[in-house]
Amino acid sequence: MSRKIDIEQVDAVEKPARARVGETPMETMERKKDYLEGFLSKASETPAPSGNADDVKEAIVEALKSIYDPEIPVDIYELGLIYDVEVSEDGDALVTMTLTTPNCPVAESMPGEVELRVLSVPGVRDAEVKLVWDPPWDPSKMSDEARLELGML
Repeated sequence: MSRKIDIEQVDAVEKPARARVGETPMETMERKKDYLEGFLSKASETPAPSGNADDVKEAIVEALKSIYDPEIPVDIYELGLIYDVEVSEDGDALVTMTLTTPNCPVAESMPGEVELRVLSVPGVRDAEVKLVWDPPWDPSKMSDEARLELGML
């Protein structure tokens, strides 16, 4: 069985349409902000906590809610990537987090960004980010707000 390929000789080809430049994928998805852009633009919008460990923890959670996943238009806290935030009476913070997958493109940079953001919270003396893979992240860890944002509700 043989196939026949038709070939047509032409003198010229119409130029293809040029790619549109201007609207980025972020704008298309109506994403709020890039996690790094948000970090750099917000020095400290979180209110200064009273020094109480619980107040500092609340301020840290608010700071984490301003870091957005670079691929999903939802902040990392509502996405369920933050498993735990602990603050000692001395102001030492420990954030236990994961990523959506071990192969996540920001696997090397995201924990550092989280640490910097936590250190920027008034009342935090030192910050450590513990990246864990167990339990693995899955969509069930997302908040209802995140599911609503992604059209999953």
